[in-house]
Amino acid sequence: MPFLNIALFLATLLTTTMQGALERHGFASMFPLQDGLAFSVPLMAILLCHEMGHYLAARWHHVPASLPFFVPLPPGIGMFGTMGAVILQSRTSDRRKLIDIGAAGPLAGLAVAIPVLIYGLIISPVQPLVGVGVQEGNSILYAVLKRVIHGVWLPGGGNDVMLHPTAMAGWAGLLVTMLNLLPVGQLDGGHVAIAFFGNRYGRASRILQNLLPVFALAVAGVVYLDSVAELARLGGGLPISAVNIAVAAGEPWLIWFILLAVLRRLSGGIDHPPVDDRPLPASRAGLFWLVFVTFAIIFMPVPMRPSLGAPRDGSNQVIQPDGP
Repeated sequence: MPFLNIALFLATLLTTTMQGALERHGFASMFPLQDGLAFSVPLMAILLCHEMGHYLAARWHHVPASLPFFVPLPPGIGMFGTMGAVILQSRTSDRRKLIDIGAAGPLAGLAVAIPVLIYGLIISPVQPLVGVGVQEGNSILYAVLKRVIHGVWLPGGGNDVMLHPTAMAGWAGLLVTMLNLLPVGQLDGGHVAIAFFGNRYGRASRILQNLLPVFALAVAGVVYLDSVAELARLGGGLPISAVNIAVAAGEPWLIWFILLAVLRRLSGGIDHPPVDDRPLPASRAGLFWLVFVTFAIIFMPVPMRPSLGAPRDGSNQVIQPDGP
């Protein structure tokens, strides 16, 4: 009986429910606690399906793997009440097995995250932005779903969708999948890439990982220029500077770079264990391109940043968007 796996799952269900309740109540209280279930249940379903995708693919290929270990996080630390989940899996040098196992998790997680996000967006209202809030990252898929469901490109015209907790869980599923599909190191994307390109990809993986701080600076620079213009348009009255917004926008990539560096060090300085030289069959090449396109449409250059709306004193008029 996997008592530890079950205990960690239940602990993570509790912490994500507490986090969801805090978000629902504006961080004033986490009670009634059941108000957080609209966030925690779909989020846990997405994470569970992601990890079970890896687990079942590993078992299919007779690669030893553990059941998922969920990682609870105290509410108020971070955004989700969890740091996700992991499985412990034996290494394999078989490129066919590696690409199957690496791709199965993200694709299984997205199979749940996308319907959850669609339903969540349907029940999420579009409202004017007021004061300083939090803007979740936009991707091609997310922007298109908002356009199809609400009839306008969001954020825009001083408005944005105010995410229902279920929609936030679906968006979190996109974010987690995007981060896991980064083609570096021993992330899912790194497994898929090295299985497709072979051992020669190791150098490219290392270069991409080392470029993450540069990308963080580039994101911060673009957001800084955009924020300067937006603050000028709003005419002041907001308790935040363009520098603060830029730092918040670039910070996630810097944090991810540090975490990947720590993981690499814990792995003995190895970017990825070597794989064999046997070519992949055509079906697995198709799987690589499916994963590549998936990553492209869910990629969020700015995972999170402060949003700007009209000052709360109402001194600036919010421009309403055109209807569908």
